[in-house]
This record gives sequence, C-alpha cells and structure tokens, in this order.
Amino acid sequence: MEGIQRTRSTSNNTVPITTSQGDFSNLQARPTVADLTGENHYAETARKHWLKSTKLSKAKLNVVKEELWEPLEKEDFAYGSLLILENLQLLERYLWPGYTEDSSNYHVLLLALLVNVKTRENLPSWEHFSERPYEFSHFFRRILSMTVDQTLSPKLRTHLLSFIIGAYQSLDSGLVRKECAPLVSIAIWHNLHSDTVREAQFEKYSQLKKAWRASNKRYDSADDEMKTRLRFERSWLYSLLLHFLNLLYDAQLRTKDKIFYCERFVELLSDLQSQLPTRRYVNTLIQDLNLLPAIKLSPLYSGEDNGLLRDLYNLLRHFTYFPIDDQTGQQLSYMEYHQAHCAKLARLQRIAFKNFESKLKILALSNYASLDNRSDLESHLDPLSVDELVQLCGLLGIRTEYPASSLVVRDRSFYIELIVFEHEKRPTFQESVRSLTILPTENTLYEQTFLRNETYNGSRPLAIPKLNLQYLTMGDFLWRSFILHRCESFYQIRADMEETVKRLQPRMGGGITRFDGFSRMALPITKPAILDVALARVGESHPAQVRIEVILDVSRLNHLVTREWESLRPDDVVFLLAVHPVQPGMALTNGHSEPTIGEKLGLRHLRAAEIIQVQDDRGRPLRDTQMNTEEGRSNRGRQRRLQLRLDPAAYQEDLDRVAKGKPDIYPSINVIVRRRGRENNFKPILESMKRLTLSDVPAPAWLQEVFLGYGDPSSAMYKRLPNRLKSIDFRDTFLDWQHLVQSLPGKTVQPHDDMESSGPPYVLDFPLDDAQPVPVRSSKKRRRDQVEIEQPAHESFTVSTYKPPNVGPYPADKPKLNTVRFTPAQTEAITSGTQPGLTVIVGPPGTGKTDVATQIINNIYHNFPSQRTLLIAHSNQALNQLFQKIVALDIDERHLLRLGHGEEELELDASYSKYGRVESFLERGAYYLAEVNRLAANFGAPGAHGNSCETADYFNLVYVKPAWTKYWDRVQNEDLTNDEIILEFPFHSYFSNAPQPIFPEGSSRETVIDIITGCYRHIEKIFTELEDIRPFEILRNTRDKANYLLIKEARIIAMTSTHAAMRRQEIANLGFHYDNVIMEEAAQVTEIENFIPLALQKPKDGELQLQRIVLCGDHLQNSPVIQNLAFRQYANLEQSLFLRLIRLGVPAIMLDQQGRARPSLADLYRWRYTRLGDLSIVESAPEFQTANAGLRHEYQFVNVEDYKGKGEMEPTQHFIQNLGEAEYVVALYMYMRLLGYPASKISILTTYAGQRALIKDVLNHRCAKNRLFGLPRIVTTVDKYQGEQNDYVLVSLVRTKRVGYLRDIRRLTVALSRARLGLYVFGRREVFEASFELKKTFDRLLAHGDKLSLVTDEMFPTTRSVGEEKLATDMAGVEHLGQYVYEMTQAKVKALREGGGVLPALEATVEVAMEDVDDGEGVLQDVEEVSEDEENEEEGGKGVTV
Repeated sequence: MEGIQRTRSTSNNTVPITTSQGDFSNLQARPTVADLTGENHYAETARKHWLKSTKLSKAKLNVVKEELWEPLEKEDFAYGSLLILENLQLLERYLWPGYTEDSSNYHVLLLALLVNVKTRENLPSWEHFSERPYEFSHFFRRILSMTVDQTLSPKLRTHLLSFIIGAYQSLDSGLVRKECAPLVSIAIWHNLHSDTVREAQFEKYSQLKKAWRASNKRYDSADDEMKTRLRFERSWLYSLLLHFLNLLYDAQLRTKDKIFYCERFVELLSDLQSQLPTRRYVNTLIQDLNLLPAIKLSPLYSGEDNGLLRDLYNLLRHFTYFPIDDQTGQQLSYMEYHQAHCAKLARLQRIAFKNFESKLKILALSNYASLDNRSDLESHLDPLSVDELVQLCGLLGIRTEYPASSLVVRDRSFYIELIVFEHEKRPTFQESVRSLTILPTENTLYEQTFLRNETYNGSRPLAIPKLNLQYLTMGDFLWRSFILHRCESFYQIRADMEETVKRLQPRMGGGITRFDGFSRMALPITKPAILDVALARVGESHPAQVRIEVILDVSRLNHLVTREWESLRPDDVVFLLAVHPVQPGMALTNGHSEPTIGEKLGLRHLRAAEIIQVQDDRGRPLRDTQMNTEEGRSNRGRQRRLQLRLDPAAYQEDLDRVAKGKPDIYPSINVIVRRRGRENNFKPILESMKRLTLSDVPAPAWLQEVFLGYGDPSSAMYKRLPNRLKSIDFRDTFLDWQHLVQSLPGKTVQPHDDMESSGPPYVLDFPLDDAQPVPVRSSKKRRRDQVEIEQPAHESFTVSTYKPPNVGPYPADKPKLNTVRFTPAQTEAITSGTQPGLTVIVGPPGTGKTDVATQIINNIYHNFPSQRTLLIAHSNQALNQLFQKIVALDIDERHLLRLGHGEEELELDASYSKYGRVESFLERGAYYLAEVNRLAANFGAPGAHGNSCETADYFNLVYVKPAWTKYWDRVQNEDLTNDEIILEFPFHSYFSNAPQPIFPEGSSRETVIDIITGCYRHIEKIFTELEDIRPFEILRNTRDKANYLLIKEARIIAMTSTHAAMRRQEIANLGFHYDNVIMEEAAQVTEIENFIPLALQKPKDGELQLQRIVLCGDHLQNSPVIQNLAFRQYANLEQSLFLRLIRLGVPAIMLDQQGRARPSLADLYRWRYTRLGDLSIVESAPEFQTANAGLRHEYQFVNVEDYKGKGEMEPTQHFIQNLGEAEYVVALYMYMRLLGYPASKISILTTYAGQRALIKDVLNHRCAKNRLFGLPRIVTTVDKYQGEQNDYVLVSLVRTKRVGYLRDIRRLTVALSRARLGLYVFGRREVFEASFELKKTFDRLLAHGDKLSLVTDEMFPTTRSVGEEKLATDMAGVEHLGQYVYEMTQAKVKALREGGGVLPALEATVEVAMEDVDDGEGVLQDVEEVSEDEENEEEGGKGVTV
C-alpha cells in the first residue's frame, strides 16, 4: 500500500494505533481548554490549516503526513492525541472536505481513526459524509481493501475492524447500509465448500434459488470493473475468516496485537450473527468453515491469559446456534429445537450404520440421550481411523478441506471435534438463563467478566451482548436485556458494598475485626442464627427456604438512622458481609492473578437475604407507627431483630463447601448492609425480566416485526391496519368549526347531509380507501427517461355532529370540556392515538405532548367504554402531571387508579391509590344510598331502602323503574300538553334541591322531554354506580377489594415503568387485562422498561391483546441513565425503544409549535428540530412582550473567570464544584429578588450534583433566613428537571477545563429549554464555544456578549418591552455584582427602616428568622466550611468541600 510501508516503526515493523489498557485507564481524561487552545503541536496545526480558515481547501499531503500522521505515530497513536484532534474538528474541517480519490493512505487511515473516536465517544459520525455519497463509497472501499491487506500490522487492521464494526452498528444510515449490505449478501455462498450444501438450502427455501440466480445474473451482465468489485464483495468476509484462522494457529506470532485483532474479529462476527439481515447468509458460511470448533482447538484459545477471547467465543457460539430459522426469522420452540437436534442424530446413526456398521454399530443403536453427551459420543468414534473420520465428515456434509495456505491443524482430534460439535446437545438460551442467579455472592460480583466490564476503556471489546437496531426474536431481545440489566445491577451493588466497607474502616485488633468508621447504611453484627431450613421442593436440590435471624444494636444510632433500619419492608434485600482486613504478609488465594478491590478492602464473603419481619428486642413485630416519645425516639429497647430469608441456592453451595472440608462462612459474617429503596429494587425487576425471558411472551402480532426491526417500518401505523376505525367521535377535541377546518390543512372537510348545527362535538368519517397499501413495484420495462411523479393522496372527511345528552339538572352533572386549541400536528397525533396501532409522538420542549396524551385518553375512554388503558411514565413527577390533567377532563373518577408510591405526591383532594379508591367507592356508596333514601321519600315508600346496595337495587326494580316506565308511556302520547308532562313528572320532590326552575317557562315540548330525560339519567347513574359498588360491600378483605378494583373497575390505570417492572408478575397473576398503553417520557427509559408495560397481562391464544400503543417523548433530550460506561457505550443499554423506532424509520408525528418560551429563547434549541414554530401566545401575550426587569437581555451567557484563583474543583471523584459560578448565580438571584421577582418564579439548575450541593449551601448561608431573599423554587440538576419549567432559570455549567458530558447536546437542550421568560447561563466561554456539537447554540448565546448586562433603574414588573434599548451596565465579574447587590441590600433595608415599612414574610419552608443584613458582611464573604452530611446528599454525593 502506498505510503504505509514508509511509515512503519523501525522497532517492531508495525504501525501502533490502539493504546494498551494500562495507557488508557482513565477514559474520563478529556482534552482540556489548554490542550485545544495552547501551544501544543496539534492546536497550532489546527489554527494554521483549518480552524482560522473561512474556506475549505484540499488537504495537503505534507500536512497530513508530516504534521499529523508522523507525530501521532511517534506517540504510539495515543488516544488522548486523537481526542484532541477530534475536538479540533480535524475530520469536519479538514480531512473530509479535502478528501479525493487521490488522497493518500495516511488520509484514509486518519479518517478511519477519527470516525472510531466519534463512535467510541457516542458522537454523530456518518452524517458528516452524507453530502458526498460517491466519495464516501470510494473511501469505504479503500478501508475494505486495507482490512484484507496482510502486509499491514495487526494493530492497524484491528483499528480498521473497529471501523467496520461501527458501520454494521449503523445500518439505519442509508449511506452506510449501501456499502455494508453487499458484503453479506447471498453471493458469499460462492465460498461454501460444495454445491450440495447450497442446493440443500435451495430445496428448503425456494426463494433463495431466485436470489442466487439474480446475483449470478448481475455478475454475468456486469462490465469488467464491476465484476472485479463483485468478486471482492463475495470474497471479502471469506478472506478475513481464513486469515483469522491462520492467526489462531500461527505459533510464531502470539503477540498481544494479534490477540487484540482476534478479539475484535470475533466481536465483528458476533455483531453479524446477532442481526437477521446480516446473519441470513453469514451463519451458513461460518458453520460451513467449522469456525467455532476450529477456534476452540486453536492454541490461542487455550492460552492462560486469553479469557476475554474465550468469553467472546462463547457469545459468538450463543448467536451462531440461537434457535431461529435464519431465512424466515421464526424462533424455534423448545420442541422444534429438540426435534431438529434429534433429526441430526438420526441422520448420523443412519450414515454410521450404512457405511461403518462394524465399527459404529453401538453408535447406530444407541438412544439419543447417550449421544447427547460429548464424552460418550467421542468414545463411540474412537474405533474410526483418520481416513474414516474424514469420510464420515464428508458423508455428513462437514467441510474437511481448506486452502493450501491454511494453518488449521487437521488431525484426528480435529475431525472428531467437528463431528461431536455438530451433534452434541447445547442448552438453549432459556436454559442458560434459568441457571443464572438474581441474588449475588462475592463470587458473582467479582467474576472476571464483570470486572472487565468495570474497567472498560474502549480499547478492547467486551463479551456482553449489544442492543442495536434489530433483534433475532423476542426471546433474543429479552435475553440480551436480562443479561445487561443483571450486569448493571451487580455493578451498582459491588460499588455500594465497596464504598460501605471503606467508610467502616475495618482493622484487625486483638485477633478480631474492629471498625473505626461509620456508615448509616451498615451495622456491625454478630453471627447470624439459622432458624429454619425447609426441605427442598420436588425437582430442586436446594432448600425451599432458609430463615435466619440477625440482631442489630441500635443503641448508639441517631434516631433518624434507627427509623431507617426499622422502616425496612418485607422482601427488601439486605447484604450480609464477612469483612476481615488483610493482615501484613497474608496471601490472598482466590484463583485470580491479582486480588480484587473487595479482597484488598477485606470483603471476604457476601450473601444476600430478604426481609421477612422487623422485630423489637422482645421479638414483637414493629408496626408502621410514629415514635411514641416527645423527642421522636423509639422506646423499643436497644436491639432490633431482623427475620431474614437467605438465598437458598447460595446456602446449599455453602453446605457443599463445608462438606468438602472448607470453613463455614456464616460464623465469619460480621456486617449487615442495606441500600436505598430506589437503588435496591433490582430483585423484583430482574425476576420480571427473567420470567419474561423464560416465558416466550410475544409482542402484539401487528407490532412484532416493527419491534424486532424488520419489514415495513410503517406497517404498525393505523393506516396500514385492517381494523382501523371508520369514524371517530372527537367530542371536545375541536372547539368550533373553524378550529376543525384549521386542524385538517390540505384536507377536504364536508358536513354530513343531516348535519343541522356547526358546533361541536364532531364525528369524523374516514374514507374507506384511506388505507395506504404497500407500494406496487413499477415495471422494469419503463423507459429510463420517464419520470414517475407521485401524486399526493387527497383526503376527504365527512363530518357530522350531535346534541350531547342531557345528564341532569345539577351543576356537578355538567361535563368538563377541553379548552386547548390543538394545532394541526397535535390533531394528527390525537387522531393516530385514538385509532388502533402504534403511534410515535415526538414532543419538543413546550409543544404540549402531555395535553395530546390526555386528549387521546379522553377520546379512548368515551369511544370505547369496555376498553382499559394503562398509563406509564418514567418518573412519578411526569405521571402525576399527566394524571392531574386527566382528572380535569370529563372522566369519571371512579374509573381512575394510580399505583405506586408516587400517588401521595398528587396535588389533588381525593386519593387515587388502590386503597384510596376503595375508600372513595365506599364513601360514594354512602352518598348514593342517602340519595336512595331521598328517592324513597319522594315516593313515600316505607322501609330502609338505603341500607345497602342490595336494598337499593330492589327499590329501583319495585318503585323507580315502574314509575318511570308508566310516566314515559304517558309522555309518548302526543295529546299530553307540556303542563301535563311537567305536572305528572314523578320526581318533583327529589329534584327540589336542584337549581330552580327545572322546567323554564315557555319551554318547548322537545326541551321539556330533554330535561326529564336528563333527570332520569341522573337517577339511573345512582343505581348504576351502586351496582358497581356492590362488590365492595360483599368483599370483606381490604386486599381483595383493592384487587377487584384493579382488575374489574378501573379503566385508566397509571404507574411508573419501575413499578410495572417490579410488580409485573403479581399484576399478571391477578388476571389484569388492558387494551391500550400510553407511555409518557418514552425516550427516557430503557427498551426493556418500554416493553414490560406491554406484557403486564398474560397472552391470550399466544398473543398480547393490545389495540393501541402510544409513545410520547423526545429522543433529542435526555436518554436513560446508565451508570456503567461499558453498558452505556459498548452495549448501548441507554437506548430506548422510542429512539430505536425513530432510527428504524417508523413514522413519527412531530409536534411543531411551542407555547412555553419566548421565540428568542426557543431559537437556542430550535435548530435541533426539523421544524419548530411558535404559538401565537408567545408573541402576543403581555408577559412575553415585556422585558425582564433589571436585565438588558432575555437570555445571556455569562463568562465566569477563576474565582480566588480557582475554577472547577473535584473534592471527591465525580463530585464537581465551581465556587465562582455558585456565588455568581446566587448573587444574580439575590439581585432579582431585590427587584421584586417572586422566588417561586426562579429555578436554579446545574449540571453536577456537587454544584447543586454547593449552591444550596451558599443559598442557605446568604438567603434562607433573610426575608428579602428567601429560597428559589428549586435548586436541582438539569437531568432531574426534564419535563419541568419556570419563568426564569439560572444555569451553572460548572466545567472550566473541559466540556464534560455536556458535549452530549441532548443535555444542553434540556438545560436551555426549561425557561419561559428569562435564561441566564453561567460558564467558561472558551470551554464551550470551541465544541463543534454545541456551536450553533453558543453562537446564539454569545450574540449578547459574555458580561452580565443590568438595567439599573427598573423594578419588577417593568413596562419596558422586549428589544427596547435602555442604558445598561455590564458587570465585570462576580465581585462586581456582589458589591452591587450588597449596596442595594443596604439601601433597601435603610429605606424600609426609615419609611416604617416591614420586610416580607419568609416562605413557609423557611424558619421565621432574619439575619441582620446591616452587619457589614459583604455578599461575597468567604464561605467557611459550608458542608452537609454526605449521607444526606440524595444522590449519594460526598458532601461539599470549599
């Protein structure tokens, strides 16, 4: 290759590209501002050649080679240098704009390196190539040719493999897909070892023969250049496979570079095997090459240090033999899988008996179970010679010949392995999952596989499944999700245990372990007592239950900590630890070459147990009651007893250990650890995932293909479904006829012939031909110069209306109506959500997706009275907001139910929890029974008719219905006058307390009949509701009442995705049934959390009976939070179903008009969306037209220099703070409060929990007890504030060295879109303006300068309009603003004292006490030791250190 040979290192004749694991221990070490703007070589080169250039010029060879490639080569291609170049926009500004077909190989390789950096950093990469598809195709081909060039070093080709892996993970890009697809097409079957193998596939699947012929026809009709390209495509993967096998068996080159290459190549194969489009033909080739047995027998596989390669091999074997039909995509049932295995064994027996009867007669006559066993099958084959083994392989269709250049050792053991590997029984993925434990031990927490995940740095692959665009089957999706979430849970548990042990500070003293430290999450204990060991169940080898007791000494604990221990609930998981620090000279022998972190800390053993009961020192169960003493302390003695249920599987393993002569671990247990509730719900969630994986639960039939990522992405939309609705009653969706017409732009709206009124409610009839058929392929004979113009489908709607029924004379009977004037996009979303099928709604900030979801629920509720709807959201906060809007609509509250602990946060008078709803039913029952008594008095009927629902029903049958029937028959008589109708009305006395007169004078006959019908509807409702309440009288057990409510009465059930995952099995076992799922914040939960709410009911006839699925979210805002870097970046666990559907091209409805923020504020993030306009209210409402008092601009970026010589600080790991920004933000808050801004209208956001804690401390020190200031509405992190808004938002970005995670533009979008009227962002300008991803936003932010500009003669509210210029003063920095605020404070206090005024009252949450603001202390005095207990930090932070 041109250029590469001349650049090889003289030391080892290779070009080093990837760094070693030791050189890359800290992935968080990102380039600093100094790296990007300083005097280092790369920064100077960037400024010289592309950063300061306004025109894009062709890249110069000498620059690429001498100023970029050679310095990188000398540094061993350090990842830090590549990161600097990526941050300096080398790819976007220089390499790609300057790429041509004549570009050097250095140029190509640098492009590949930078694409890999972007992929590793989760940054967009392929979009940079989209405008030059021809050049990209040429560039991609050059990469492919380099991957098969064996003259290149393994290190370099390893990096090229990473590029190819990234491409196959990005098949949603048409640009990439076009290049990748031919490499795995049916043409690669030219490399199968015999035509017989291929013909066998053709006989089984006739469509393959057609595809094969088309491929050959394309080759035959191609010119010489195209034939060369096609031959390369069909041989590319085959060549790589043969080279990979040679590396495995080459005894002379067993270097680390070679091992790393092999690991990456196995990763590539696993990726190809894990998606059906790439697997379809690749799997046949891999099995034909006997790749897996060849890997297993290779010297490299058995190397002592090659554990990762073996784990990657196991993952490849899992996907290669996954029970699926490669051509149809159908998952094989266990029976089908078993039958296919038996068919193989039968064929082996027939061939053996026919051709080797004398030597293999026993094999031919053996039962299948004996042939399943590897050792038995090997012994059966022992009599055969090598030649006979080769013959047998040939008869079985197994390849035995390889190219002459192959290094694969083909000896007797190889041929036996080929036969045994093909016929041994392998456990299915479900059988493997069944054996995995949910509760960890020290062995599972510190498995090498898990530890590799924890130390992941991107330089090597991991042996864990990835979540990508497509899945093989539903079982495959569930298996991957379970494996990854189990790893993530164990990672968090391990981190918590290690942190707790560190805090306890164990040491050896006097032969025993002593603890010098303290953690509120742990207590030292004595040996746990074994209370009961139940006999094993049938078919199990471990005890059914193991009960133990642990005694806690709480005498020295703070009463709040004691209450936390007492509040442990049944089924909560606690951890029993044996902590014994290592004594000097003690050797650690645990099977690892290096001791684990846990062993270094002294963590020897760990067992998990579940709470059965918490007891006092006398063994009495503790009740959930308040503390009895005045001090709020418990009076239950010095001890607490915990009854625990030990993990029986782990206990049995411990017994087996003791039986082998090893020590019993339970006497050594000396610490019990608990975890916070939100973090400790892993067991029920993992159990739900495990059960789903074992159950073969399907997706709804109409969603299956779309969910898995195959077929037509729009096939699940309502226009493609046969059961779409022909008409919809939109009720109060449209406010008037004009609104209806405006909501359907480009469509014809025709009133029905019988339509008398133009007012709502409206019923829209959808034309029968509205369904969009799958496009018919055009004839190939069409002339090339003919251009087909797709004619837009013209839709026409017929509209009818009706008079809403009179529901009674009382004001409470009147329905609540929608008042939102929905936009056309919102109307489209409401229509799609009301129709059956899948609806994906993208809601940019402030576009009203919650209002849309609420109206969809309202329409479904009234159009389908027999259907039930499940509401899901990621957070309690979002779910409660949605629920509160539902309550405000015309939905009967008895049909609403809110599950989970967030219900108490609902700002409503009534309780919507299960038990609250039961109480409400009973209260409503008492009310309606009183109404029955009034009705009885109306008729003068003697007896206790209102005693119960049963007596009320009897009264209805005997008195009410006969009276109404008799009266209604009279009313039908046309001779009866209006006065007679009114006079004979049988319920005059009952309705005497209704607003009078019930019958207005001069009413027409039609009006009178409508009134009496409405009155009777009111009465009917009484007895209908009493009929629903009757079961609650019969059922005596409160739990039974609550469950009956869930499965029978509630029609709209709301819960968080976490609650659904925790209670999935319990809810499904109750027989819970629902028809619709509406999910808010769908882009903020992982895929399995998206899926579990779809499977809260048991399948019926093998299908989930769901009619509608509505996903509302915004994939351009925050994604799911995943703690571990390996699972977040490598496994893509942070991917949501919402995002994947968008990537797959599923049609989504984007809400395109925002009504939250000023247009100028919306401009900061408007560019992120294809179209985002403004509602008229944000331009016309007075609050949006008025400027922000005392502030020149409605938004501004404020540059904050080092304060007292310091910028960002990190007192403890990941706990990042910036005192200068904290002081500046608080000073601006105080300034705004002095001007009269309400504290409740101001929110303070920051990007790090450490800064949040610091700002809170500064606020508490300066403002909390000062009546002039008080506290703002909230101080929180950006992530916690998604979905919220406030009029004025102050944002602290914190970082002064590097951008940090804000380079993920999604988080910045959230931060900038929370404000309605004013946004003020504090940060270090030079850090953020240099970021390519943030450029568009910061160009707008910095348009107003970077000095806070104040208007000094205004008070809130001002009369100044937006854009009106007024004399302003720029603040030089935080000290300047601080001094100004201090002087304002002094002046205001003085004015109040002289004028006899009083200071404003403090907020309710602040103690009524006032600091003397005239004590001479400046606003920016030094903050001394502002800290709080680190355990009080709700996110597990480490406290504040300044």
